[in-house]
Amino acid sequence: MFRIIWSGYGQLPHEARLIRTAVFIDEQGFIGEFDSADHESYHLVLFDDDMPVATGRLHLGRETGGDVFHLGRVAVIKPERGKNIGFLVMNALEDKARELGAKELTLGAQRQAEGFYRKAGYETFGEEYMEESCPHVYMKKNIEK
Repeated sequence: MFRIIWSGYGQLPHEARLIRTAVFIDEQGFIGEFDSADHESYHLVLFDDDMPVATGRLHLGRETGGDVFHLGRVAVIKPERGKNIGFLVMNALEDKARELGAKELTLGAQRQAEGFYRKAGYETFGEEYMEESCPHVYMKKNIEK
């Protein structure tokens, strides 16, 4: 049974930190995983029964403001991948963004994850950029209903 727990604004849950460490630092070798946006975001942790298996964050877009929000740090622990859990996280992030007044979401995707985000309805825009020696692209989705 899946359940989602949201943090208060700016509070990074311990479980989210553990998942992001396992995925982005231990598996992928990123160094600067935790940043100032963690203190300006809502974080979710998705649990399978009592086990934390996925996370993501949502914050007001710094450059855009208003009704454009930014999501990121979507991560699913390795044993749980391939079960559509990432889409559960994306849907929850989008629902929360709508609740907060967002009309559009943006994200920075690793090139290797671009297909996942395309399946979730996001489109690529702008130039490719490098983050910690990993190619990324900007993506966006209109979430107005």
